[in-house]
Amino acid sequence: RLDELKKQALLGGGEKRIMKQHKKNKLTARERLDVLLDDGSFREYDQLKMHRCTDFGMGNEQHPGDGVVTGAGRIHGRPVFVFSQDFTVFGGSLSETHAEKICKIMDKAMQLGIPIIGLNDSGGARIHEGVASLAGYAEVFERNVLASGAVPQISLIMGPCAGGAVYSPAMTDFTFMVRGSSYLFITGPDVVKTVTREVVTQEELGGAKIHSTMSGVCHRSFQNDIEILMATRRLYEYLPLSFNSPLPKKNTNDPVDRLSPALNHIVPENSNVPYDMKTVISQVVDEGSIFEIMPEFAKNIITCFARMGGRTVGVVANQPKELAGVLDIDASVKAARFVQFLDCYDIPIITFVDVPGFLPGTDQEHGGIIRHGSKLLFAYSEATTPKLTVITRKAYGGAYDVMSSKHLRGDVNYAWPSAEIAVMGAKGAVEIIFRGKDIEKNTEEYIHKFANPLVAAHRGFIEDVIEPETTRARLNEDLDLLRTKKLQNPPKKHSNIPL
Repeated sequence: RLDELKKQALLGGGEKRIMKQHKKNKLTARERLDVLLDDGSFREYDQLKMHRCTDFGMGNEQHPGDGVVTGAGRIHGRPVFVFSQDFTVFGGSLSETHAEKICKIMDKAMQLGIPIIGLNDSGGARIHEGVASLAGYAEVFERNVLASGAVPQISLIMGPCAGGAVYSPAMTDFTFMVRGSSYLFITGPDVVKTVTREVVTQEELGGAKIHSTMSGVCHRSFQNDIEILMATRRLYEYLPLSFNSPLPKKNTNDPVDRLSPALNHIVPENSNVPYDMKTVISQVVDEGSIFEIMPEFAKNIITCFARMGGRTVGVVANQPKELAGVLDIDASVKAARFVQFLDCYDIPIITFVDVPGFLPGTDQEHGGIIRHGSKLLFAYSEATTPKLTVITRKAYGGAYDVMSSKHLRGDVNYAWPSAEIAVMGAKGAVEIIFRGKDIEKNTEEYIHKFANPLVAAHRGFIEDVIEPETTRARLNEDLDLLRTKKLQNPPKKHSNIPL
C-alpha cells in the first residue's frame, strides 16, 4: 500500500496529464526540481499528504501530495527550500492542505535561515474548498511578508498564476517568467471582457513580455523551462543564505588591481554624446560576473549583481544610451527596490552616475514622479550597507543628491576627470543667470567654473578625482576596508517609505 501511494505521488495527475504538459513544452513539477537542484540532493516533505475536502465529489478523487511538491535541496552545494506546483493535479489549484505544505517549508526556511524558491504553475484557488482555500493563500502571503528581508525569496512563474495567487510572487524578491507559457494577472481575459468590453489575450494581458517590459512585475523572462531554471541556479550563486549570513565568494583569476586603460577614453568629449555604461561596469567588475536584473524594464537605469574580488556586489548605474540616463518614475522604482534588497542582505552597492536630472513633463508630474523619485532617495539614505559611488560624467541637480551622494552617508565617492557636478547643465544655467546675455562667453566661464569635479572635491563631497583606468583597483581596496562597516539607523518600529 505504501509503495503504491508513493508511486502514485510520483506520477502526480497520471501519465495522460503528464503527456499533455509535455506537449505544451512544459516540464512537470518534479522534472523542474531535477533541473533546479543538485543531483540527488532533493528531500521531499509531506509526499503522501492529501486534501480533506468531501464536497462536490472531491472525496472520491485523491492524489498523494495534493498538487504541490515541497522539500529541501541544494544548489551548488548550498541549501534551499523549494515548492513546485503540479498542474497535472487539479490544475495545481491551491487547497487548504496544499497551502499547509507550502507554509511548512516557509516556516522552516525562516527558522533555519535558508532561502525559498517557489515554482508557480496553478489555476488559482480550489473553488471546491471555498473560504478554506482563500485562507490558505492568506497564510502564504503572511509568510512572504515575515520572510522578507530575513531570507531571499525567488518566484518562478512556470504557467498560469491568476487572481489572489499573484500577490505571493509580487511580494518576493525576484520574479522570473517563461515567455509564451506563463501568465500573471488579477482578472483574466473573460472577466476583463465582461467588465470593460475589452478583448485581450492572456499574453497581452499578463504575459512575460508585458511584465518584463511594461509593468515591471517580472525581473527577467526566459524562452523555456530549462533556461529559467538554469538562470535561477546562476542567480542563487550571488545570494547569501540569510540576512546574517556571509556573502558567497567565488574564485576568480581576475586581478583585484587590474587596470582598464579603455576607460580613459570611453566618455565622449561632447557631453551630449551617449556611451554604454554596461561597458564601464564590465571593465570594473570581475570578468564575466554580471547578472542583470530587469534588463528590459526602465533601460535608462541598470541594476545588476556582479562580483569584485570574487565577492557579491550590487551595481546601480545610469545608462546614457537610454533617455540620456535621466531618472523617471520607472527607473526610480526599479533602482529603489534593488537598493532595498541589497541593503537587506548587506550586499555592497556600487553606483555609477551619469544623470542629467529627472525627466520633465506632465506625464511624469501627474504620474507621481515626486513620490516615486523619493523612493530611490529614501532607499539610498536608509541603506547602511557599504556604498561606493563613481561619477563618470553628469551629476546634475537633485538627481546628483539621489544617486548615492556623499550627503546620503556614502562611504566612498569618486569622480572621473570628465565629471560635471552642478545644479544643471551649462546652457540652462547661463540662460537663467545671465538672462540670455553673452551666451557664448558666459557658457564657457560657467563650464570652466562648475562643469568639473573640482568644486565638489574642494568641499570634500568626493574623496578623490581618479583616473578611470584605476577604478577597479580603488573600489576593490575600499570594499576590503569596508568589510567591517557597522552602522545602525536610529531606533524605531520601522520607517515609512513613500509608497
